[in-house]
Amino acid sequence: MKIGIIGAGNIGGTLTRRFCALGHKVFVANSRGPETLADLAAETGATPVTVEQAAQAGDVVIVTIPLKNVASLPGDLFATTPKNVVVVDTGNYYPRQRDGQISEIEDGLTESQWVEKQLGRPVVKAFNNIYAEHLYKLGRPPGSPGRIALPIAGDDAAAKAVVLRLIDEVGFNGVDAGGLDESWRQQPDTPVYGTDYDADGVRSALAKASKERKPEWRATSRSPGTYEVPA
Repeated sequence: MKIGIIGAGNIGGTLTRRFCALGHKVFVANSRGPETLADLAAETGATPVTVEQAAQAGDVVIVTIPLKNVASLPGDLFATTPKNVVVVDTGNYYPRQRDGQISEIEDGLTESQWVEKQLGRPVVKAFNNIYAEHLYKLGRPPGSPGRIALPIAGDDAAAKAVVLRLIDEVGFNGVDAGGLDESWRQQPDTPVYGTDYDADGVRSALAKASKERKPEWRATSRSPGTYEVPA
């Protein structure tokens, strides 16, 4: 499979390593240009490209950059990307720690619905609730006892099937968490966030989630904090 990855931070770099190791053809981009990705390319065999090239890379495009930076991507980034290409959003909203205030999310739009609006393309939310180190190290073969599960949300069943397959390939069970309007169940500070539950545990955690965003996860005028969070 050809996979474009926009973002080479914790999650983006980890997915580049894992997908390359599985034999996929990975095209990776960041905001600083392909020349800054030479080390990652040499390590993994991935092809460093521009953001625009990553959006045209092939079967799947994964957007894994700080949420506040999504609005800075070119407005026509996916204008000519074929409609059958699956776009994945791994992002989380950290208003106090990193992103500042995004009013539409504060007013109740799910994080990935907001991303979808910025990109002008349907997205599948995935890989957002697990720490990068765990994503890299804790994958296990299918059927392994206690195999960690990852929730995904989206409105296109075919697109979700592609993402579920990729999740399985990197060593995790996938759990369908519903449509994108239900993706709040896997946002930061929900019971499934930052956990390593198996499939039953993920389903239970999703069911226990509350849609209300706690005050500490809302924007304030305070400067960013120093919390440890999944990328």
